[in-house]
Amino acid sequence: MVEAVQNAGVVVTGAGGGIGAALARRFAAEGARVVVNDLDADRAKAVADEIGGIAVPGDASAIVTEARDALGGSVDVYCANAGVGSGGSQAAAEAVWALAWDVNVMSHVRAAHELLPDWLERGSGRFVSTVSAAGLLTMIGAAPYSVTKHGAYAFAEWLSLTYRHRGIKVHAICPQGVRTDMLTASGSAGELVLQPTAIDPGDVADALFQGIDEDRFLILPHPEVAQYYQARATEPDRWLHGMNRLQRQWEEATAR
Repeated sequence: MVEAVQNAGVVVTGAGGGIGAALARRFAAEGARVVVNDLDADRAKAVADEIGGIAVPGDASAIVTEARDALGGSVDVYCANAGVGSGGSQAAAEAVWALAWDVNVMSHVRAAHELLPDWLERGSGRFVSTVSAAGLLTMIGAAPYSVTKHGAYAFAEWLSLTYRHRGIKVHAICPQGVRTDMLTASGSAGELVLQPTAIDPGDVADALFQGIDEDRFLILPHPEVAQYYQARATEPDRWLHGMNRLQRQWEEATAR
């Protein structure tokens, strides 16, 4: 058991399935009191009933107050997990870009805005951001997703460097492929890049809890991402050439 989360009030957004549901299950198994949020009220209730949690359905950007009340007045851990896997290029419709920005970045900003005053006053709080390896690297065929996940990572990083001396813990989870509906929806690009090394949602929860136990900011359920991230930083042209090779491979495969 991870002592840091025992009896903690935890909120997990986008927890009706996939990574969010796995996080909710693991927090409950570790003795936390869990609010399960999802746009789909039935899915939120099903997971909440399974783990003995509380369903608070609705837009992840607007449920902090209701979730706090459901937990008796205090949120100790907030998992900003809800996201959209918007594909497309620079030519994607502005509505697609706006939705990706709103869900993948601004919902985190809005939650932090609501949570930080209480956390800073008491000197403790934990913010968990489900980012994606795309936020450290990129993803072919998915400009809105890649760009906004970079934003989500940057915001988590900023929260950590700004408030860690005041008792705020921040974790950024950056997996590659995870066997969820989002991976299925990623189409041929996901099949090429992500499917071969895809892991189960429970593996992501395991990686987070190891990171909590070790007090680490960056959570890499796929450890090899650290090497890719290092290569991107130290040899950007070589890294971009390799990613462009993947892009060409994908284009050739989809043209058949």
